[in-house]
Amino acid sequence: MKPLAERLRPTTLDEYIGQRHLVGQGAILRTMIDSGRIASLILWGPPGVGKTTLAKIIANTLDQPFYTLSAVSSGVKDVREVIDNARKNRFFSSASPILFIDEIHRFSKSQQDSLLAAVETGDVVLIGATTENPSFEVIRPLLSRCQVYTLKSLTEDDLHTLTQRALKEDVVLKERDIRVEETDALFRFSGGDARKLLNILDLVTSIGDERAPLVITNSLVTERLQENPLAYDKDGEMHYDIISAFIKSIRGSDPDAAIYWLARMIEGGEDPKFIARRLVISAAEDIGLANPNALLLANAAFDAVAKIGWPEGRIPLAEATVYLATSPKSNSAYLAIDEALAEVRKSGNAPVPLHLRNAPTALMKEQGYGVNYIYPHDFPNHFAPQQYLPDTLQNLRFWHPADNGAEQKVADRQAFLWGRRVNKES
Repeated sequence: MKPLAERLRPTTLDEYIGQRHLVGQGAILRTMIDSGRIASLILWGPPGVGKTTLAKIIANTLDQPFYTLSAVSSGVKDVREVIDNARKNRFFSSASPILFIDEIHRFSKSQQDSLLAAVETGDVVLIGATTENPSFEVIRPLLSRCQVYTLKSLTEDDLHTLTQRALKEDVVLKERDIRVEETDALFRFSGGDARKLLNILDLVTSIGDERAPLVITNSLVTERLQENPLAYDKDGEMHYDIISAFIKSIRGSDPDAAIYWLARMIEGGEDPKFIARRLVISAAEDIGLANPNALLLANAAFDAVAKIGWPEGRIPLAEATVYLATSPKSNSAYLAIDEALAEVRKSGNAPVPLHLRNAPTALMKEQGYGVNYIYPHDFPNHFAPQQYLPDTLQNLRFWHPADNGAEQKVADRQAFLWGRRVNKES
């Protein structure tokens, strides 16, 4: 018998759970589907939120031929064969066939290039699904021809609706006496992933006497998942859990744990560029100014992995992982930019002080642009105090040095130049 997740896969938008911002009444994708015309698009979101299901529903609703490829197992030849078949089987008056590509972020540049002409001419309508930011992994010419729609993890209400549907409508479960007494563990382990939730339900309800009543509790779910740690994650959906543990181990200065989680990702077939990107982010976010060389090393590891791939790529990744985990930590730059962004959103477009403005024309000079600007290099220590923030914000401070040797040295120099500057509210 098919798994519960397959038995319960929706076939219409009315059965589809979640993503109301896209497919709810009046939402953008719902409007396009109801109009009978759909443009090429990319569905971006975490695993188990309905990307593949939504693509199939679109094809079924519009009654268009549907072709599917997996970026994991398909090459350029496969792409061209599917496009040729789509062209041959399309009648002049019929709508373009839909080509669905799962995990499109894993397609190489040449594979993506092979799609361009067919998408541009309308021989196919492309629907791509990805768990990765398309701006990083999809080539710009293809991205410019597609709309990107972001799918979100299912909410607790969505998960509750899905659980009740499974128990009441599934051909197997509806015949049994099953009661859900507690949902905290069920929803926590699901992590907003519909497929994971249904796999957990499948596991929990498949053990024991099917004729006996079953009460689902937090302790029951936890116990059964501990006994079968991979049963609800057959397709590697711990992707986000493991990368989270990896980054938090680096942040927590535990090189042994970080290397362990790195090994888990490598052994699980994770994309090396995905790991390398997270190392670059960690170097900037968590090590930051405490050790600026960390960002250089992480970038070097990213470049090395892109050039050499597996299996040797594990070595620069391990080197960067240990270096970042054992490095002093600071998030002062991360906090500074977020604080500055919050201020910009609050105070709007504060005017640039006149002395900081460029004056390329005579009229601008007459209006005082650039007047009284002090050129720091003309003074001792290449510094002269003057106002750089807008008038209404001049007393604000966004960067607050952390308590590590590198930043304290910088803080001492700033104090020497500026004296003690006190942060005031705007």
